[in-house]
Amino acid sequence: MPDTLLPLLGALLAAGLGVAAALDRLLAAAVARGRIRRPEIRLALEVDAPLERVWALASDIARQPEWMHEMKRVEMLTPPPVGVGSRGRATVRIFGISTTDEVVITRYEPPVAFGIRHEGRFTGEGLLEFRAIGASRTRIDWMEFLRPPLFGTLGAYLQRPILGAIFSADLRSLARLLRDDGGRRA
Repeated sequence: MPDTLLPLLGALLAAGLGVAAALDRLLAAAVARGRIRRPEIRLALEVDAPLERVWALASDIARQPEWMHEMKRVEMLTPPPVGVGSRGRATVRIFGISTTDEVVITRYEPPVAFGIRHEGRFTGEGLLEFRAIGASRTRIDWMEFLRPPLFGTLGAYLQRPILGAIFSADLRSLARLLRDDGGRRA
């Protein structure tokens, strides 16, 4: 590699990082002022299962890796029963990259709402809400907001389509699990 190429590549990298940092600050300011919406992932799915059964399976923390395929391991750090303030830790792997997700339960309203705050390398919040549609169907609404550790706001916008597709597949897995085993082990 010519002696002049390495400094040029370094300068281009520094300039690119500077542009990304400036764009991140602009986006964060626009979100803070309410000019643009924060980069939340919002999903909804109706499943053929009664509300109580959907709640029993979706809120069963030990079973969440069965339908959240990027979650490889989960453990509660506080003693039962699960409720607001309970803490947990999950090992999450996406595209071969693993991270530890420390979470605190912020909302726990059986059988209608399960909310968490992410406090690991990626910060943010998640909320699952459940609503009965008649006696045998349930609507699941899932909101997730995750800020990566570098260029948090810009990164959140960039990762949103990828994570949205992953979480959408998770919801379909939850629906299949409810259909296939009826959530009987929940």
